[in-house]
Amino acid sequence: MAEEIAKAQAALPGSDMIFRKIICKEIPAKIIFEDNQCLAFHDFPPEAPTHFLVITKKHVSQISVAEDDESLLGHLMIVGKKCAADLGLKKGYQMVVNEGSDGGQSVNHVHLHVPGVWLVNWPPG
Repeated sequence: MAEEIAKAQAALPGSDMIFRKIICKEIPAKIIFEDNQCLAFHDFPPEAPTHFLVITKKHVSQISVAEDDESLLGHLMIVGKKCAADLGLKKGYQMVVNEGSDGGQSVNHVHLHVPGVWLVNWPPG
């Protein structure tokens, strides 16, 4: 996990390009759910046997700078819950949002990690 922290600390502002490309279908992703507010897809490489991300379509770089986005951020949680149920995660799952480079955020675009098992090295640090 130290490698992930190092990547996060080296990330430059505006490094949300990979999520923009996924939203625009410029690069492939195993999409689980999509609506006008968000997109859920399997993470690559996964940190757990089932591990997906839910990302906002509106660019919000970090939770700490979110303004008037309560409905959108709540929607991410509901979509995460529904996708977890659809994927059969009946015994539980985590929902994790990394904030800033010290918090392990490596892509400057709000996203929700949903791993289907307890990650031994999670949270980072």
